[in-house]
Amino acid sequence: IGAGIGTMAERFLGAAPGGEIFYRAIDVSAENIREARERLTVWGEGNGYTVEPSGADLLLRRSGIEAQVRLECLDLFELLDWEGAPARYDLLLANAFLDLIDLPAYLPAIAGLLREDGHYLFTINFDGETIFQPPFDDELEAAILACYHRTMDERTREGAPSGDSRTGRALFRHLPAAGLEILAAGSSDWVVFPGKDRYPADEAYFLHFIIHTVATALKDHPEIDPDQLRRWAGARHEQVEQRKLIYIAHQLDFFGKKCDFIRPKL
Repeated sequence: IGAGIGTMAERFLGAAPGGEIFYRAIDVSAENIREARERLTVWGEGNGYTVEPSGADLLLRRSGIEAQVRLECLDLFELLDWEGAPARYDLLLANAFLDLIDLPAYLPAIAGLLREDGHYLFTINFDGETIFQPPFDDELEAAILACYHRTMDERTREGAPSGDSRTGRALFRHLPAAGLEILAAGSSDWVVFPGKDRYPADEAYFLHFIIHTVATALKDHPEIDPDQLRRWAGARHEQVEQRKLIYIAHQLDFFGKKCDFIRPKL
């Protein structure tokens, strides 16, 4: 669910023990699905698979494994709205997705996609903490981040709530209420900091993107002075270039299975 450019499919197939696999990857972005198809083809060929297109699917084969990967540009809500969406899946994966939806409204339907005793892995669920270091105008930054988190709480889709800045902790209530037992949970915080000479990989780009995301979300916010917002963003961008910025986002991961009871909400 929310497959993006297919990196989770690569990880899954890289660790697959063997046998026949049907992997369905859906994302609302056609561009993401095109990129996922290209990436998975290159990844498969580089990891010992033969890769063949089969209509909308990719067939990946190597010794002991035959995987049919279906990549679809599809909104989850469309899938859930289809009459008789089958409870057919052994495993559901959703990465950085559940904090974008109204959990009480949609999580029971998502759980309904699982077979009895099917399992789920829901990762990178934001949980209300965004931290930038070193300190910069504490009062201003506190106001900016409070308003930024509130944009998540106030987001709507077709007039209904769509997201929660504290989704991580809320899942301890909502998963059991949807008939999903929690077998394991833990932190999956993003912690980005510079090394001796530079940020590793593309992490500087990632930090610039995070700062841009916050500033864009608040550009017309009535509680934030636009000049002060530009001052904050400019200072944080400069700290990235100076290899000084540290960024932490608190998130939680959950693994569990479908169960045959519904626990009352706490």
